[in-house]
Amino acid sequence: MADGVRSFVASGEADYNSTILGHRDRDWKMTIKGKSTLLSGVLFIAALGTAVAQETRDDEADVILTIERQWEADERGDKDWIDTMLVEEFTGWPKEAPAPRSKGSTKMWDRFSDDQGKTIAHELYFQNIVVHGDVAIAHYLYTSAYEEKEKKKVEVNNGRYTDILVRTDDGWKFIAWHGGDDE
Repeated sequence: MADGVRSFVASGEADYNSTILGHRDRDWKMTIKGKSTLLSGVLFIAALGTAVAQETRDDEADVILTIERQWEADERGDKDWIDTMLVEEFTGWPKEAPAPRSKGSTKMWDRFSDDQGKTIAHELYFQNIVVHGDVAIAHYLYTSAYEEKEKKKVEVNNGRYTDILVRTDDGWKFIAWHGGDDE
């Protein structure tokens, strides 16, 4: 086809269709076998794209479920959720804390908070989740109700969190978070 283009340009032939298109039609005619191979390739790529999209949706659903389970565990007073849901290298920075907290520090402050009262209800509003390989970042808003033990007073707060999770052999676990009540 390249020779056909050169001869057309060099000779100035006026019949473009017979020179260029004639070569294309002859060179690019597909047989039934070629068309079915092309169709199979397109369908394979489309199925692969669908599988990747489905895997991403499944990962996002698993991340949401993990975050929701963490909130539920805290709400029911589960003392083991930190050990099972946070990786050893965890560091979280709640808005009310002066600095990031390790897994051990998070556990200590969670027990202190449990002695003061408890979360009695919550609702999460997921804004965006990004899954990249074995790392997930989730941005969400929340409303929670906290009841103080001494005063039996319920305080409702709204806030936001960004959680970073990593995929482990045991599923998604938290490696970091940042957030807290809105002012």
